[in-house]
Amino acid sequence: MRPMNSPENELAGALRERLALIADESSRRDPENHLQKLKSVSDKIATLERALPPPVDPQLAHFLARCSYDKALALLAAKL
Repeated sequence: MRPMNSPENELAGALRERLALIADESSRRDPENHLQKLKSVSDKIATLERALPPPVDPQLAHFLARCSYDKALALLAAKL
């Protein structure tokens, strides 16, 4: 089992944060603020992706490169 603050756990948390934001109807009522929040979480995901220790699972790298974040989260969840 990986430590709670492992790069993989932090990345999974950021991916969950993004999904929650997308589902947040109240946030979408303010499109400008909503887009800023999405940009912020996307930047966080990119930073955490770069922090993953090598070797990065090729399938995870593929999902992240193509912004298939649901698939990336499912893969991480299965491993964690």
